[in-house]
Amino acid sequence: MRRDNLAGARRGVLAGPMKVIGLTGGIAMGKSTAAGVFRRARLPVFDADAAVHRLQAPGGAALPAIARAFPGTVVGRDGVAVLDRPALRAAVLADRAALRRLEGILHPMVRRAQRAFLARARRAGARAAVLDVPLLLETGGERRVDCVVVVSAPAAVQRARLRRRRMTAAEAAAVIARQMPDAEKRRRADLVVRTGLSRHHAWRTLRRFIRTLGR
Repeated sequence: MRRDNLAGARRGVLAGPMKVIGLTGGIAMGKSTAAGVFRRARLPVFDADAAVHRLQAPGGAALPAIARAFPGTVVGRDGVAVLDRPALRAAVLADRAALRRLEGILHPMVRRAQRAFLARARRAGARAAVLDVPLLLETGGERRVDCVVVVSAPAAVQRARLRRRRMTAAEAAAVIARQMPDAEKRRRADLVVRTGLSRHHAWRTLRRFIRTLGR
């Protein structure tokens, strides 16, 4: 199958009841824009980043385990556990073993939230549901979806977007190093959405794809 067309999906996205679409891509590749197109088409979207944010919010379910694994990164404030995000970032940014410990806490919780989301979508009769997961391929998540949609942009576009987010070059390089290379993600995709050409081009590609879901 060509990676940039709609010739079909290797895991059968055009067959069966509710389709589960995995949406992924490197940092600053345009995933949020793609998720917005799915939402405007009235498809439910699970945002893994938002789920992690909730788990780490004041009083969040992940904070007790994070406090045990990373002493000093969770503090009490008015009787509520609060994450010291800069401290946690410093603890894991350049330490792969520490990052794996954190992922070992968060990833199972996020997957449970995903399963609950998909169950609700099925009960609601959705024709398709989208899992917006930055590390979908890195964590073997393609085995849990019917189709993988990868957003991609040239490296120069990615770097320019990261500068607009006020990320330092070191911070951006550390995040990119933890992610699968864009070329490998594109190789594993059922559909590649190129966001570096124009927003209109990306929207058109996604709308064509969404139309196939109703057939």
